[in-house]
Amino acid sequence: MVDLARRLGLAALLAVLAASPAHAVAAASGPLAKDEVTMELRENGVLHVKETVAPAGGTVRRTPLTRTRFDDGHDRVYRISNVKGGSYDGTTLTFKGTVEYDVTGTVTPTASGEELRWFAVSGPVQDAVVTVTGPGRVQNLSCFAGELSAAIACTSASVEETGTTSTFEQQGLGEGQTLTVVVGYPKGATGARPILERRFELSTAFTLNAVTGGSLAALLVLLLGGVGLLYWTRGRDARVVGSESAPISGHRDGRFSPPNDVRPGQIGTLFDEQADVVDVTATIVDLAVRNYLRIDEQPRQTYDTPDWCLVKLPGAPIGHLLPYERALYDAIFDGRDRVLLSELQGSFAARLATVRDALYQDVMAQGWFARRPDSTRSRWTTLGLAVVALGVVATVLLAWFTTYGLLGLALIIAGAALAFGAQYMPAKTAKGAAALAQTLGFRQYLAGASVDDVPVGQRVELFSRYLPYAVIFDSVDRWARVVSAFNGNGRQTDYLYWYQGPAEWDLSRFADSMRTFVMTTSGAISTSRQFRSL
Repeated sequence: MVDLARRLGLAALLAVLAASPAHAVAAASGPLAKDEVTMELRENGVLHVKETVAPAGGTVRRTPLTRTRFDDGHDRVYRISNVKGGSYDGTTLTFKGTVEYDVTGTVTPTASGEELRWFAVSGPVQDAVVTVTGPGRVQNLSCFAGELSAAIACTSASVEETGTTSTFEQQGLGEGQTLTVVVGYPKGATGARPILERRFELSTAFTLNAVTGGSLAALLVLLLGGVGLLYWTRGRDARVVGSESAPISGHRDGRFSPPNDVRPGQIGTLFDEQADVVDVTATIVDLAVRNYLRIDEQPRQTYDTPDWCLVKLPGAPIGHLLPYERALYDAIFDGRDRVLLSELQGSFAARLATVRDALYQDVMAQGWFARRPDSTRSRWTTLGLAVVALGVVATVLLAWFTTYGLLGLALIIAGAALAFGAQYMPAKTAKGAAALAQTLGFRQYLAGASVDDVPVGQRVELFSRYLPYAVIFDSVDRWARVVSAFNGNGRQTDYLYWYQGPAEWDLSRFADSMRTFVMTTSGAISTSRQFRSL
């Protein structure tokens, strides 16, 4: 009795295990007993496939091969559609028992006809049979079993007597293995062609050959020629200046006489078409030599950082200042009578934008430019960067979809040239070109003028007036040394009317002091980020 109960319990346990999901999964994961595939190649080149598996109870999941390498630049694509009896999500084909679907892209034209190739069965399966019919008589056939790269023939391949139906068989197709069938038909049987998609590779995306090289050269000539034409039409004043500039004296009858009474800040902005650091530094020195402020060098120890105090002079006729000079004057003092150069921060930095704007407004008021130089540069720079961005997009698209990626580089180069050349785009009027010609003549005079033709008693004042212009033309050292050698009576002294040093200082040190002052002032202005650095 006990033995009978034990046997009944064991039988019940085996029945439960047989019905459990784990057993179902194990059964489903085993190889299929048989896979029968019927394929019909239709006259439009579409391959209709019907596949039946046994046993039919389990779910079959396949990952059809839909992309293979065709050549160095293209992939061959097979498109599956019209699935019946199952589902296809673009990657996995799922069905139970029987499934039907269409495949496009399986036919390839050959020298003697057309070739059908399809990966008919995927393992594991014990016995696979594939039957193929087509729109014409079979001219040749072959089959391969195993890995996709394998060249091992399948178990058998044959053609029936009518010559229109082919049959392929394969025994023991393992996991990861495929049965590939190939059938040849007469030329024009379907007229179909393979579906090719270009494969992105850097080696082919930027192919250099006669077509791409010639096109790139032609496009560069066209685009860079256009940039050159823009400069030619916008920079005519440069040619006027080259023919009219000549040395121009900076004094008349021993008195300071700059060309057309142009101030240093104006000359600086006219000269390089930029309201920059050096223009503001030169204007500060100019305000000092014209008795609007005084520069006091502060005493210091050996390793101390040099510093200067800017002192407002009482009774200065500030109403005679030009707008940009007044804006700078107010930014320096801002309601105070003196300020250390090292303390020019805060409101000074914030108000430098007003000084810069006033400088550009001034050169416009002088009639030297038809449009504000900064606006012109900004417009052309923006356009150049836009062309660069367009070139980047064009290069990516051309490289991704074609082999003409090099052509996009022409746009990038042209855009970069336009953005770089934007600094040369501001156009001077005829009046501005003539003023620049005189400015360059004055620069030649300052670079090589003799001090002997100026009366001794007027040299300190006259040469001090030259200093702000020397800052603009980067010849501070020469004129600072000249000033340090004289005073009103031709003797050494320990101060100037606009520049004073500490107790141990005398005028012989002025050249070094002035050079350091210009560098330190320019650095203080540069930290405001309102002006272009030197």
